[in-house]
Amino acid sequence: MEHTTPEKRLQALGLKLPPAPPPAGLYKPIRVTDGYLYVSGQAPMKADGSYICGRAGIDIDREAAKAAARQVGLTMLSTIRTHFGPLDTLDYLVKSLGMVNGSPDFHDYPYVINGYSELMAEVFGPEKGVGARSAVGMFLPGNVAVEIEAIFKLHSN
Repeated sequence: MEHTTPEKRLQALGLKLPPAPPPAGLYKPIRVTDGYLYVSGQAPMKADGSYICGRAGIDIDREAAKAAARQVGLTMLSTIRTHFGPLDTLDYLVKSLGMVNGSPDFHDYPYVINGYSELMAEVFGPEKGVGARSAVGMFLPGNVAVEIEAIFKLHSN
């Protein structure tokens, strides 16, 4: 699977994308400028359109939070496909900001965001799917468990 496209990897992995969430305010889900695709903050949407909610360290444990971060990655891929096009138009992941809804005594934010990072490495490959990253804790709107935004470099044609 090393020399295949992101779309083919996604299919080979048997991953199902949730629906792309509608914007929850006045913003664009994605923005393209100067050869880069910017993705607005995404939350962990499930197949039924609901979100994975809860605070890490209180309502959910670190494994459930990590699974929620992986789900954010699937949501992000769905948003890209819906509002931009096939994943194969993306060259590589540049940067991600992972925000975890954590309790004051929860400190495993990088571990949680690894759920997202591992998915990106699976879909885009270890060289193109691993970018620069920040992982922080904060209170999140709607009590969603995780929110992540990202920047991708587009293939130059």
